[in-house]
Amino acid sequence: MKEVCVITGGGSGMGLAAAKELGDEYQILITGRTIEKLQAAVEDLKMKGIEAEGFPCDVSDRRAVEKLAEYASSMGNIKVVIHAAGLSPNMGSAETIMRINAVGTVNVNEVFYGKVIQNGCIINVSSMSGHLVPKMVMPSKKYSLSTTNIELFLKKMMNRVSLFPKKHQSGVSYSISKNFVIWYAQMHAEKFAERGIRVFSISPGLFETPMADAERELSQGFVEKCAIKRYGRVEEIAYLFKVLSNEKAGYLTGIDILCDGGCIASGTKGLLKV
Repeated sequence: MKEVCVITGGGSGMGLAAAKELGDEYQILITGRTIEKLQAAVEDLKMKGIEAEGFPCDVSDRRAVEKLAEYASSMGNIKVVIHAAGLSPNMGSAETIMRINAVGTVNVNEVFYGKVIQNGCIINVSSMSGHLVPKMVMPSKKYSLSTTNIELFLKKMMNRVSLFPKKHQSGVSYSISKNFVIWYAQMHAEKFAERGIRVFSISPGLFETPMADAERELSQGFVEKCAIKRYGRVEEIAYLFKVLSNEKAGYLTGIDILCDGGCIASGTKGLLKV
């Protein structure tokens, strides 16, 4: 029996592309909040000969993530978790974005910490936005509350967001939440290594996904400033997931990997206003 790869946010975009890329090596369990989207994605994967199942899950709900992990364990040994579920600035309120992106990351990592087998890995999807906002904006000194009091952590994050004008709050919440994802892997690498699990984050730039389509007006300026002046293809980052999840990359943990077409390297920080 093949080992299991769990992909949150697997119903479309990068998550679905990752399922297609890793489907020759693993049983795939994709998750998302929309049942219809999951069903369509599973049918697509099965048509390609991939063993795949769907499981509805809101990652901001701890009990829902626990049920997901229980079901994944019933399928076999969980070797890889790709946590790609998330909301962009125009997909929800500032608090909803923080709950899905930041609290969801804590839920997925803490629950699967006890489920992923030795030599497995958890890959958390951040964003280049986590690198763009000035450090003074980030309430990073409060990030550690996420491991002791998740509701107080959420309150402190939203207190910082509330300092900005209403029209910018969703964007600020998104950037803080993605910066937190980067921090999480860095701060918990040693803990996960005690169980023989690698944990790290990938920060995508601008890729051709439904989420990017919704942000097209804002993102075009970044594309023009990138070293590679185009949107990334989801197949490109899916291949990165595959390579990094392989045991041959077994010395890699606790780090964030930018896959942004050279946007950060090209000096795009001045384009993001908060």
